[in-house]
Amino acid sequence: MHMKQRNGTNQNTSIQQGIRINKYLAECGLCSRRDADQMIAEGRVCVNGTPVLAGYRVTGQETITVNGKTIGGKTDKVVYAYYKPVGVICTERDPHAKNKLTDHVKLPVRVTYAGRLDQDSEGLLILTNDGELINELMRGANRHEKEYVVKVNREIDDDFLKKMSSGIYLRELEQTTRPCRVEAIGKFTFRIVLTQGLNRQIRRMCRECHREVVSLKRVRINTLELGKLKPGEYRQLDANECERLYASVRR
Repeated sequence: MHMKQRNGTNQNTSIQQGIRINKYLAECGLCSRRDADQMIAEGRVCVNGTPVLAGYRVTGQETITVNGKTIGGKTDKVVYAYYKPVGVICTERDPHAKNKLTDHVKLPVRVTYAGRLDQDSEGLLILTNDGELINELMRGANRHEKEYVVKVNREIDDDFLKKMSSGIYLRELEQTTRPCRVEAIGKFTFRIVLTQGLNRQIRRMCRECHREVVSLKRVRINTLELGKLKPGEYRQLDANECERLYASVRR
């Protein structure tokens, strides 16, 4: 009982200073805030040898461990644009998966992705060690824009465009998609801008419209465009690009 009281006192003292532990771990590039919350709940995060609770604050001067491994201080934030090719799998949790993203991208800092693309899709991924940026981009309520170019197996008509843009009830997910912008750019090809990220959303929407996706490429996330990158290539964003991207998630 005495030990519990002492730990509680330490937490109350720490709450008055520093930043929340989940934000600190995100700024270290370890994970997103959401993942940090999960690790904290599982008792995997310790400060000075003691497991902490959600809301605990740190200054960075403490000894902070995750799964028994000491976490270093906050690192400079970097953001990369990556052209994910078809066949590459966005996963960090399955060490047995073949053709993983981490098999193809080798960077001097640990990064993770903001908004996955499924194995059969290609295009723009944002890679960063900034957990806060990832958290903001992946929060559905923020309605960040993601633009795609999609080819289907049947010709596109006005009914298809109207139905896709108005919102479609996806029976498998028991959800109706948000209204979105859709524009035909060819007999079988269209451009679509989404502000949500349901599982395999575009493929499910097309299926409800009696079409199957032949190819799907993401060409923009908020202010960042795929540009001239080729499949498998990546580049670090310059200061102006970073400034525009960060400004777009803070609106």
